[in-house]
Amino acid sequence: MSNVEVGPVETECTGAPESGLEVIPARRVPLGGPRAMLVQRTLPTKDRSMVGAWCFADHYGPDRVDDSGGMRVLPHPHTGLATVSWLFEGEIEHTDSNGVHAMVRPGELNLMSAGYGISHSEISTPETDVLHGVQLWLALPDADRNGQKDFQFHAPESVPLPGDVGSVRVFIGTLVGSSSPVSTSTPMLGAEIILDAGAEVTVEVDPSFEHGALLDTDTLRFDGVELERSAMGYAGPGRSTLTLANPGATQARIILLGGVPFDEDLIMWWNFVGRTHEEIVEYREQWEEHAERFGTVAGWTADERIPAPPLPNSRLRPRRRAR
Repeated sequence: MSNVEVGPVETECTGAPESGLEVIPARRVPLGGPRAMLVQRTLPTKDRSMVGAWCFADHYGPDRVDDSGGMRVLPHPHTGLATVSWLFEGEIEHTDSNGVHAMVRPGELNLMSAGYGISHSEISTPETDVLHGVQLWLALPDADRNGQKDFQFHAPESVPLPGDVGSVRVFIGTLVGSSSPVSTSTPMLGAEIILDAGAEVTVEVDPSFEHGALLDTDTLRFDGVELERSAMGYAGPGRSTLTLANPGATQARIILLGGVPFDEDLIMWWNFVGRTHEEIVEYREQWEEHAERFGTVAGWTADERIPAPPLPNSRLRPRRRAR
């Protein structure tokens, strides 16, 4: 997915993670298109830019396509990251410059690694009436960020939560004895949890991880912290268990993210993840010049693409991964 903000904010991720609990509120961002489909963004924000290697999190829907215009994201570039698409409802057609054409469907993981550089498009299908899901990015460490383009698909099975109070689909990493075969450059967790009405569950987690719980539904207590819809609860490293409690009268849906704290400084701007101001400038120039680095996406003309926004007048400035 593209970050199509007119004035994207540059973010440098650095500094040590905090050990406490906090709530990361979402901000509304127009995804683009004639009717500006809106998403709720929790990563990056001014107070926290990463959870493990997770560096971008958008939550959207449920939106009726007739009202929102659906998703029509033309070819756009990425560097130094991997995109993770996870749907609750709807269907999206993915096409990339590595020759991959895939359908994104509910409960099925599509992970695209940009490596040195890639471009792709994402279009909701004509059969889609409602779009609802999350779009996530994970930062690639220096050893892998200039590697080959890649694409992984996985349809995880639904397994019961402890106490049979709901279910979980683990799309990255391991949780409650269920593991994903999807490979990542750093140890990570990504799972969709469905928690029954009025239920509480405690799950064992890796204490070296920091975790973020992104709430899709109305209310949740995350290790005692109250969350509202589209907010993310953050828990720093050092916890071997996490407790989720659903006080509501209907099932709660949570995307649980985790990973070892990312120990490299990086700069995010628009759809690029780099290490220096000069790298970001180079990526932008190469995209505008139709450089081979990003390839071409089948089915689109050379002019059907998202142009890069202008860079800020000043040098890309640093921002801590946590305030």
